[in-house]
Amino acid sequence: MKRIFTLFAILLSCSSIYSQLFVNEIDSDTDSFDELEFLEIKSESPNFSLDGYIVVFFNGSTSGSDSSYLTLDLDGFQTDVNGLFLIGNNNVSPSAQLIIPNSSIQNGADAVAIYQASIDDFPNSTLATTVNLIDALAYDTSDSDDDNLMLLLGLSYQINENENGNKTIESIQRANDGSYFIASPTPREVNEGNGVFLNGINFSFNQESYYEGDQIEIIFTTEIPVEETITILFNLDYENFDSSDYSSVDSVTFDVDQDSVIVNIDIIDDDIDEGDEDFMLSLSIEDENYLLLNNNSIVRVNDNDFIVANYGTPVDPTYNNVTNDFPTNYYSSLNGLSGQDLIIAIQAIISDNELVRAHSYSDIKDILKQADVNPENSNQVWLVYTEQGRSKIDFQTTSSSTGKWNREHTYPRSRGGFNSIGADSYADGIDAYWQTDIDSLRHANSDAHGIRASDGPENSSRGNKHYGDYNGPSGNLSSFKGDVARSVLFLSLRYNGLEVVDGFPETVGQLGDLETILGWNEIDPVDDFEKNRNNIIYNWQNNRNPFIDFPDLISYIWGENSDEVWFDNLSVSEFQNEFTFYPNPNNGQIFFNLELDKVEIFSLTGQRLIQYLNIAELDHNLEKGLYLMRVNKGSKSSSYKIIID
Repeated sequence: MKRIFTLFAILLSCSSIYSQLFVNEIDSDTDSFDELEFLEIKSESPNFSLDGYIVVFFNGSTSGSDSSYLTLDLDGFQTDVNGLFLIGNNNVSPSAQLIIPNSSIQNGADAVAIYQASIDDFPNSTLATTVNLIDALAYDTSDSDDDNLMLLLGLSYQINENENGNKTIESIQRANDGSYFIASPTPREVNEGNGVFLNGINFSFNQESYYEGDQIEIIFTTEIPVEETITILFNLDYENFDSSDYSSVDSVTFDVDQDSVIVNIDIIDDDIDEGDEDFMLSLSIEDENYLLLNNNSIVRVNDNDFIVANYGTPVDPTYNNVTNDFPTNYYSSLNGLSGQDLIIAIQAIISDNELVRAHSYSDIKDILKQADVNPENSNQVWLVYTEQGRSKIDFQTTSSSTGKWNREHTYPRSRGGFNSIGADSYADGIDAYWQTDIDSLRHANSDAHGIRASDGPENSSRGNKHYGDYNGPSGNLSSFKGDVARSVLFLSLRYNGLEVVDGFPETVGQLGDLETILGWNEIDPVDDFEKNRNNIIYNWQNNRNPFIDFPDLISYIWGENSDEVWFDNLSVSEFQNEFTFYPNPNNGQIFFNLELDKVEIFSLTGQRLIQYLNIAELDHNLEKGLYLMRVNKGSKSSSYKIIID
């Protein structure tokens, strides 16, 4: 929107037209993750030094109070031969001379200004001012005018980037007469008229990712053949990836009339499990007749020295390779109890304020890298819901969650009434912890028994939905359902103030649906992945999930055995250790190491398909897929997943 104020304001705003520096173009609202934002400033003369200048962004929202939220120091930079200097995200092309993170430039009734001042003059939340102001632009994305912000900066109008209804593919650009217009973005190009042509340099890779021992092929190109020999310097160093990880190549040379050159770089194949790493190709060229169309590209190098565990993933499970690692008599206090007495005794173990530890929410990242490790690749975590592995280094650190993993609360924070505090921002390791008890509900925020590694977008899809309302992504194999069921049932006993109930309640402290959750516990029995997870968390928190160690305890609290007395010699643990079956997967025959009283096979929806009595082997004609097998021997029973291929 545009609005004319007083003649004085108009003259004050127009005086910036004759400034040495001015705001030439801004694109504040791009794609959904704002990965193409940029600000372009222009000098009246080429190759103008920016020493002594800063750029300040102001927030015009009610909470922003027309004050600064981002200040950039321009010392050490200069404009190019066309007088242009580009500030932008890493994905902007041509590559910005000053890179800022995605989503740095806010949307709304905001402003950007150039000052001849020190960065120390504008700490965050500094009120907009005309003191030492060189040029400023107030802008919005179909928002109301911020009269006060314009007044503070001596401006008479505010430009709407969404004026043509295409805010994600248009920018605000300065015309030669000092006015502004809306058009398709033109980063590092003269908005009107003809500037000096700069030959663009581009590069691409022959693969999207690599493994140790691979050869990286980089194809460098120019928009037109070069007229004289040029050399471009580069390196691949990024975080833990350095010159020891690749062969010594650090430049590419274009001879006269060339417009394409290929460079090959060997990735060193060592015997060390360093985890997956990224390299970043960073170019530099001093010749002002060229510009970089892309730069600072990050590419994955997968470590081939990962460890494969002796147990399976949740979608290809094993059951007898991991032992529940709890001390003798850890659960002995439960014997002979039933009903509320049994519940209180469980709580006394899992909430013991002298033994149980609570760690910070930042520590959870490190716990999950151990507890949710992908059995098929120790450099990955296994993602709940989407049932896949993802590199440990792909933890989400920005607003963009695509391709990233993050921390999923099986009992959503908003439904539990717990959240982070300042101290949760620090990962201080296994030896630093808080004392906690059954009333320490805040610690549910960082209880690893209730948090899983999750695909970022899928975590958002689940949100705070109750289980039953949320059933996982389409086509899932139900490998997570028993895990999350036993997780939330544990939390409901671990903390006063939490409970699992029927239906889909809106009361804080309640999670549903109990019937669904109990069904999930049945169709997805405890496997070695979950047992290993329980062991790891016990090492950190000094408490265990008893519903993993003794799955049938759930029936004694919420199910058909709720009026009966509990004795751990009726549990599945001992039985699982003495019983085996093979093969799994199978295509028609299953053999058992002992004669069983009863064998039942169910679909994942709970429908019983087969029942046999007194058998040591089983023949079937089931279709390909995943099934649940329940076996009984005397007073002992256990459930397993089987795969028919």
